[in-house]
Amino acid sequence: MKTLKTIQSKLREASNPEKAIILQRFFKTGKGEYGEGDKFLGIQIPLLRALVKEFPVITIEESFELLQSVYHEERMLGLLFFLRLFQKGDEKTKKKIFDLYLKNTSQINNWDLVDASAPHIVGAWLWDKERKVLYKLVKSKSLWERRIAIISTQHFIGKKDFAETLSISKILLNDKADLIHKAVGWMLREIGNRDLETEETFLKEHYKQMPRTMLRYAIEKFPEKRRREFLEGKV
Repeated sequence: MKTLKTIQSKLREASNPEKAIILQRFFKTGKGEYGEGDKFLGIQIPLLRALVKEFPVITIEESFELLQSVYHEERMLGLLFFLRLFQKGDEKTKKKIFDLYLKNTSQINNWDLVDASAPHIVGAWLWDKERKVLYKLVKSKSLWERRIAIISTQHFIGKKDFAETLSISKILLNDKADLIHKAVGWMLREIGNRDLETEETFLKEHYKQMPRTMLRYAIEKFPEKRRREFLEGKV
């Protein structure tokens, strides 16, 4: 664990208490907010990515230790190491990381952590496999597990497979969390970037039921006239 201690030492040296306060506000860590109680070191993503490059030899176990940290940036770094190990690993390694990921979703507990990792681990692993686990996640009481379910499908969207995204989006139409509304709208927009007809077909059927935020995210890149038609219920 010498490598891990070196990494943690570098993180402490780079910590910025003033920046940490700003990040805690940005990621809504106050009482009753979605990131309640999370702690920050005040380190930005470019430094974390630089550390991934600086330490090319790190184990799954060391990455897992980082994921268990009380500090947000250490958990993010653990996930970034997981990504690299997953991408370079054989099937056994990928399966181990996938399993660890899903067993530790309580540590993947903010939108940036989910968005940076779910498509590249959960989505990538499930691409050519049974995807029932996504439907278990989407019914979870955990906001983050539900977000993992929809954001993981970004990997499928990139390969022009839209079925899971549309199916999970339909399940989440009545979700009460704003972060889910944004995530679903974003994934629908990603579909539209590749196949506008498919996105519009889904929207025509469901847009009047959608939370306003979800719809706005979904139609963000539409021509202004078309955006107005959806927003005014004239489609």
